Amino acid sequence: MLPPESKYEETAVAESEEKVEEPPLFKVLLHNDDYTTMEFVVWVLQSIFNMAEDQAVQIMLNVHIRGIGVAGVYTYEIAEMKVSKTTELARENEFPLLCTMEKC
Repeated sequence: MLPPESKYEETAVAESEEKVEEPPLFKVLLHNDDYTTMEFVVWVLQSIFNMAEDQAVQIMLNVHIRGIGVAGVYTYEIAEMKVSKTTELARENEFPLLCTMEKC
């Protein structure tokens, strides 16, 4: 025997008032210096930041002309890893390339 229909009535589900916040984003910045070659900066942008050559050249020119350029925007952990890898690669190649991150 089936239970009465009232048992199957839909119950309103209270929606959670809790909002999920997006994680904060950070810009990874490359800073110009007088020693790091343009070719090395393009190579870093292609290898670490997965950019196409034309995009990497454009950002490298921003770094060269304006003194700073945005290599990408990431969550904290990814930005921190990109800064670390860039700095490590620069030091291995004896370049003083400065790579930093700042909150967007």
